[in-house]
Amino acid sequence: MDESDAAAVARACAGETEAFRVLVDRYSRKVFRLAYRMTRNEQDAEDVVQDTFLRAYRRLRQFEVRSSFGTWIFRIAVNSALDLTRKLGRYERVEQRMLGPEDGAETPSQLPTPEPAPDRLLLNGELKHKVESVLASLSPRVRTAFVLRHYEGMSIEQIGSVLGLKGSATKNSIYRAVRKLRKELEPLVVAPGSKSSAACGQLGGTRNKSRSHERGAESETSE
Repeated sequence: MDESDAAAVARACAGETEAFRVLVDRYSRKVFRLAYRMTRNEQDAEDVVQDTFLRAYRRLRQFEVRSSFGTWIFRIAVNSALDLTRKLGRYERVEQRMLGPEDGAETPSQLPTPEPAPDRLLLNGELKHKVESVLASLSPRVRTAFVLRHYEGMSIEQIGSVLGLKGSATKNSIYRAVRKLRKELEPLVVAPGSKSSAACGQLGGTRNKSRSHERGAESETSE
């Protein structure tokens, strides 16, 4: 049976370096994936991974056993990635490339998929560039919340913990990104004569969920 995170942290705090190696092996790939999505640069992502675990090791005694180590390490990783992009002065470039690879590039987590039809390739290319443009206009907090939710599959509570936000603020951040994406993408997927009926259906589902989410977010905000 795999050792729990809490047990590994306890052993690492007691001076067992191999115990911290267990945590690095367990989470380094996840941290790299998040860092890559935020920096869109493999070397920068590697730097973020190294800095993240260095910070974590130095602060290990500050970790509360009741908390999730995964959420804790993600919080450090997000801060490290944001610090790096500020240091390098590359916010604009990072923002423009944050979602999806450039043409011909592969993401570390890319999985093989069936070859799409040419018309869908064209639509997907247009959508990808439009999404990149929209995300570039979002604040770092809103953009990061969107990535954690829709790429890492984290819960609202986990994202709030990573970003230091309350539940309502976390929901609002994600909703703002979804609302702007929906507004900007709608002309592409519902244009007259468009062959993207499947995309239209997906947009409709997203619209209904977003409206429901908006009502929930607004009710929480008003409390």
